[in-house]
Amino acid sequence: MQAAQVRLENVGKRYGEHWAVRQINLQVERGEFYTFLGPSGCGKTTLLRTIAGFISPDEGTVYLDGEPVNHVPPWQRDVGMVFQNYALWPHMTVFENVAFGLRERKIPRDEIGKKVKQALEQVDLKGTESRRPSQLSGGQQQRVALARTLVIQPRVLLLDEPLSNLDAKLRAEMRIELLKLQRDLGLTTIYVTHDQEEALALSTRIAVMNFGKVVQEGRPREVYEQPREEFVAEFVGKSNLFFGTMVHTGDRFMEIQTDEGLLIKAASATSSPGLGQGKKVLLNIRPEAIELIGLEEKSNRANRIPGKVVASAYQGSFVEYEIEACGKPVKANVINPKGKPLFERGDEVALVFAPEDVGVVSMTATDTSLFNHQEP
Repeated sequence: MQAAQVRLENVGKRYGEHWAVRQINLQVERGEFYTFLGPSGCGKTTLLRTIAGFISPDEGTVYLDGEPVNHVPPWQRDVGMVFQNYALWPHMTVFENVAFGLRERKIPRDEIGKKVKQALEQVDLKGTESRRPSQLSGGQQQRVALARTLVIQPRVLLLDEPLSNLDAKLRAEMRIELLKLQRDLGLTTIYVTHDQEEALALSTRIAVMNFGKVVQEGRPREVYEQPREEFVAEFVGKSNLFFGTMVHTGDRFMEIQTDEGLLIKAASATSSPGLGQGKKVLLNIRPEAIELIGLEEKSNRANRIPGKVVASAYQGSFVEYEIEACGKPVKANVINPKGKPLFERGDEVALVFAPEDVGVVSMTATDTSLFNHQEP
């Protein structure tokens, strides 16, 4: 079955007086891996269930390949959904669980056998047909749930935090497997998660959600490196945020006076449009963009801030530092320099970073309209 395009036009869902999601406009292209990323209660699962047909929107329209499906029941939409708890039938074998959707569709018995075998091979579960879910590991159960969905050849695959019940190591392994499978099949996939690492690793595009709205949409690198508001900068990865005022603008560089009294240079290309002198702005500097040097050392980086090491955590490939600079805690992830002594608590240091690594956002862009909401 051909992968479908999904389009949401002004979609909203209300529970009483509270809007779970509102004014959602987005389009997921055929074969894309599209992720709804946001904290609990932001509306992402409500939106996924609306696409599946388990929830009817109170406003707006859901389209599959250009056809409105608001009044089409879930089983007629040709979409497949993998739930967070997998929803496997414990009294059925793996074969019976995977075959269930085919039997409901009155597929001939010999064809069911072929399709189930193919689906289990796709998720690397060949030979488990006679086992029951209780005899499988968490990762295997997740694969069975995925096979049960893939076997019906859906036009769209919907995944509601399917890796959240796995341990960290298995979750990382399953991310890679899921990524390879989705790319091999070319299946339109919409994924829900609160884990920014999953979103960055898997997605072709990400919709960051907060308070029932999409606050930023873009490719993973764009969302991470160019957040358009404070919430996105803080939620997607770690950030050092500074509030300040634009004191100089030029073709190549800008200068911002922070509320702490620091003068920071930023590349003009890293700013949001419409910024001018006297404008209130938000600066975003990622920890990995900061280098630590001794106070007496020289650097060709344009920005230099003195500080004192408050804490350090050795992570193998890098060292995570917390620095007190002008009364503000600043995080720096410094690649481990083999053979060179590490900075210790109490050491006086200088934080240096390039103008190109300073993101600048107009404060007006952070003024998102908030409304009462709830997600069941």
